[in-house]
Amino acid sequence: MAWIVVIVCVVLAAVFYIRMKARAEADRLSPDAGQAILDFGRAFPDEAIRAIHSTRDDQAYFVRLHDGKAGFMASHGTHLVCHLIEPGRVQVSATESGRGLAVHFLDFTHLDGSFEFRSADIAAEVSLWLLGSFQPRNEFAPQA
Repeated sequence: MAWIVVIVCVVLAAVFYIRMKARAEADRLSPDAGQAILDFGRAFPDEAIRAIHSTRDDQAYFVRLHDGKAGFMASHGTHLVCHLIEPGRVQVSATESGRGLAVHFLDFTHLDGSFEFRSADIAAEVSLWLLGSFQPRNEFAPQA
């Protein structure tokens, strides 16, 4: 009888170990928002992040910066590719679902794609960031 209990305990321990190892591997392969903030800070140390939103699958992150610019990070395995978007250097359109954006980067076309968010509100907010709506304008400043 004792051998049956020992065998069951060993089998349960093995199943638990395999599940935890698979979960740790999945976590290691997909960066989270904290890792995204750290990576963007290393890539652009002079830029302050005001807000960040991830796509529904957590494979891309969009950031709003302190000076009206926006940033983009795409997951490539265990690291993130960071891109600083200057106002006017991106084209944005809504996807059919209403919760996504089709984004075309004029500077880095290999980052183009369709990105689905958790809600339509987040997609709308990110589209405003990308289109430069938050860039402060002074009506009295000379126009370039």
